[in-house]
Amino acid sequence: MDIFVIDAFTDQHFKGNSAAIMPVTTFPDASLMQRIAAENNLSETAFIKPTGDNTYAIRWFSPLTEIDFCGHATLASAFVLYQFYQLKGEITFTTEQVGTLTVKQATNGNIEMNFPCQPGEEVEPPATLLKGLSITPIKVLKNRQAYIAVLPNEQAVHDIVCDAEQLKQLAPHDIVVTAQSSQYDFVSRYFWPANGGYEDPVTGSIHTALAPYWAQQLDKRELTAYQASQRGGVLHCKMIEDDRIIISGSAVLYLRGKVYL
Repeated sequence: MDIFVIDAFTDQHFKGNSAAIMPVTTFPDASLMQRIAAENNLSETAFIKPTGDNTYAIRWFSPLTEIDFCGHATLASAFVLYQFYQLKGEITFTTEQVGTLTVKQATNGNIEMNFPCQPGEEVEPPATLLKGLSITPIKVLKNRQAYIAVLPNEQAVHDIVCDAEQLKQLAPHDIVVTAQSSQYDFVSRYFWPANGGYEDPVTGSIHTALAPYWAQQLDKRELTAYQASQRGGVLHCKMIEDDRIIISGSAVLYLRGKVYL
């Protein structure tokens, strides 16, 4: 089986978020895909299967479980198809949980992904969430994927420490912390001990909630975001409709090889 490892949402090696991309003609059994993802031990392994002209079914697996929606591995999948499979124009990815995703290359070389918005609604924070964060949020929202904790300032996002055992109890939801930024429009960090690991380096999917929130707060349709993990990554977000968003970024190849089973 072909395998590519791509650093996504970055133009530098060892930054952004790594994804393993595995093009297949038929999806293997889900248990085998999960074991491959665990063996790869990256944030996500994406399996992509052609279903028509420039159309692919896509499934994403963390080392622990199948994931409903992953942005950085979608970007990485498109990068592989453009760079190594000679695809041109718009690519359509069909998914089981979030509908149809379309992707195209921008004139500056970035890959633009058209995603559904998944805004959060303000909620009373669970006690487990408050116990799991070293800094108390000023507001908490929740969408289908995660709790969104708005912190008092940008430095708090950098400084926060999480108790993984407490946050695991929020499963199946993860937790993202965010604040307005001086250099960017907003920053965030994403913690997912129940579904993947302690901290995800760059999480494209959660920006379908973060960008609509900050677009409203800042009265802007186009925003630049930075995910302030140890690796770090930059995401460009553009609200195009009330329920659709363009999230774009760059990617670089780290590894191309074969998996032998």
